[in-house]
Amino acid sequence: MQKGASAVQGNVAILMCTYNGARFLEPQLESFLAQSHADWFLMVSDDGSTDATLELLHSCRRQWASRQLEVLEGPARGFVENFMSVTRAAQGRAMYYAWSDQDDIWNAGKLERAISWLESVPAEVPALYCGRTLLVTEDDQELGLSHLFRKEPSFANALMQSIGGGNTMVFNQAACQLLAETSRDTVLVSHDWWAYIMVTGVGGKVFYDPEPCLRYRQHGTSAVGSNVGWRAGLARIRKMMQGRFRQWNDVHIEALSRHRQHLTPDNRRLFERYARARQRCLPVRLLQLRRCGIHRQTGLGNWGLLFAAVFRKL
Repeated sequence: MQKGASAVQGNVAILMCTYNGARFLEPQLESFLAQSHADWFLMVSDDGSTDATLELLHSCRRQWASRQLEVLEGPARGFVENFMSVTRAAQGRAMYYAWSDQDDIWNAGKLERAISWLESVPAEVPALYCGRTLLVTEDDQELGLSHLFRKEPSFANALMQSIGGGNTMVFNQAACQLLAETSRDTVLVSHDWWAYIMVTGVGGKVFYDPEPCLRYRQHGTSAVGSNVGWRAGLARIRKMMQGRFRQWNDVHIEALSRHRQHLTPDNRRLFERYARARQRCLPVRLLQLRRCGIHRQTGLGNWGLLFAAVFRKL
């Protein structure tokens, strides 16, 4: 083992999706090279960039003599399908897989910390690592930490929220195979939320790391931003009143109906009970939703769920 290399074992496929990201791409690529876990290769799915993104990537491929960098043509159907596409393309080529945005900056120990936990899970069990982030401005000035979630990850929680951004997620081969089996015509709200739902749904393991693993850049062209702050809270309330949360749940119910064969018997019953409860009259709806055990990570979030259940916004 080279001096300074990670003590954990296993090759990692870093799965990055790009779209006109040249402005922020170089610091992210440099943070890959600085990883304490050095056994990785990079697969990039570009969704039709018209800036210097591809030029920068091809330049890196020429310079990284000992490092594999593969550039794929994305499906041009949005960032969610781009991540699912590159995940399908990478399936079976590594022991571990790490999703990456184009504009973050990884901490040097990100992969090592994730793989240290993943190695504790039997290889045949789908396992997903995720965690907090340090929020920064577009010029890398620190804004603060993302939410700290304290409740154990679970399928009942995953149905109601995603606790980890895809940019923090690292998962094993069993989880990658599970995600790659998602049918191509399945509509998803987001790739990371789907990963949390499916890994918990099949009885896999999810670890939420309270330590931030990267610098999460916030700027006007971010595909998905942070959920921190009162403005974000007001935006969530507005989306709920407009029916957005119910639309997301409709999407998840349709997606899970297509893939219910993967769920454990207990989680299949929970899912079916939850799907039926949404359509019942108010007293029965509230009672059955309570029995399902669905929940969010905070008390305020659970009051919001109650409100959504009462007014058929769930």
